[in-house]
Amino acid sequence: MPKVARRLVIASIVVLAGALAVAGVVSAKTSLSLSASKSKLAFNKKTLRAKHGTVTLVMSNPSGIPHAIAVEGHGVDKDGKTVGKGKTSRVTVKLKKGTYKFYCPVDGHEDAGMKGKLIVS
Repeated sequence: MPKVARRLVIASIVVLAGALAVAGVVSAKTSLSLSASKSKLAFNKKTLRAKHGTVTLVMSNPSGIPHAIAVEGHGVDKDGKTVGKGKTSRVTVKLKKGTYKFYCPVDGHEDAGMKGKLIVS
């Protein structure tokens, strides 16, 4: 293979590898776990952090009270399924950089303090 053609092939491979690396960063997927309290209307975490892209919040419910997980802010407002004791609620959203609110959307739970901050960088 001529020297010029070999350099062209190597340059193409480097450009393709760089493009794939950037695509991986842009479409990052993050899964964050948290839990409802067993005895009060609260989560075990007040602040969560994620990279921008697709983010899934996974909330386990050890309580006898039904709970769910939701995300709101910057045009996003999505609720996970309300679940009982021993079950898991999930919500998946595509997020840009910024600060969002996560909370329990069951009536009265957010007002009682079942909420927190999700920081996306």
